[in-house]
Amino acid sequence: MFNGSIVALVTPFLNGAIDWESLERLVAWHLESGTAGLAPCGTTGETPTLTHEEHLQVVRRVKEWSKGKIPVMAGCGANSTAKTIELSRDVLRAGADGLLVVTPYYNKPTQAGLINHYDLLAKAVKAPIVIYNVPSRTGVNILPPAVIELAQRHKHIVAVKEASGVLDQASQIAREAPGHLVILCGDDSLTLPMLAIGARGVISVAANIAPVQVSSMVSAWDALDADKARRLHLKLLPIFKTLFIETNPVPVKTALKLMGRITSCEVRSPLVAMSKSNEAELTAALAACNIIEEAVR
Repeated sequence: MFNGSIVALVTPFLNGAIDWESLERLVAWHLESGTAGLAPCGTTGETPTLTHEEHLQVVRRVKEWSKGKIPVMAGCGANSTAKTIELSRDVLRAGADGLLVVTPYYNKPTQAGLINHYDLLAKAVKAPIVIYNVPSRTGVNILPPAVIELAQRHKHIVAVKEASGVLDQASQIAREAPGHLVILCGDDSLTLPMLAIGARGVISVAANIAPVQVSSMVSAWDALDADKARRLHLKLLPIFKTLFIETNPVPVKTALKLMGRITSCEVRSPLVAMSKSNEAELTAALAACNIIEEAVR
């Protein structure tokens, strides 16, 4: 179900509320651009600042606007197993095709605690589960033996989003995990290297602004056109890097506003607008990559 270029979808805001018109336009653009899946309500979607009802409403509307053409992998997860199970059930009722479940954050469970967390979730919720490993955000790194054990226990743990930045972790999972477990890259600049060791796609921040190019890079690799995939990777590399010169999703929302794809680059506190100097650097990167004409007009 989950492979190819999956966009880690932003949540546009306008005057403090969700900008539904901009979000609908983004979904339509992805349907036109070869994006293989939508991942709303993840890190890039500023989920910690959404109310519970906003979270569910985003999932409902993204599912409605996707028209069943591509799957919706809804972000969920909390630093409580009980809350994670409750939220997972709620987003499934809202229409999600699968769950992107971040490791519990802040309380820093051991590997045994992480296994127990996902084991209880998988027993409670019979839907496709993607383990989301992003230690730079959560303070905990779920290691390959834990991922492998969980995939062996539960066939509906279908994928892992590996955003540790450590290629050896992805390599070990690719070597030892059961065949049904898909590896998805969680760092745009590592997508091509991870495809080379067995990943099947990416959950991408950059796909918010370059959906055709990111999709084409993954598709080129799948078609055994390594030269094309490498050219696209190298072309996009400045964008991959510049989108993280400030906390995600501040730069990508700024880029989308420069493109005219969303009405406002507004983020919710405690995030703040991008600095002018970094915005200038972002604009230069967009121009250098010839991705966004609107950004340099």
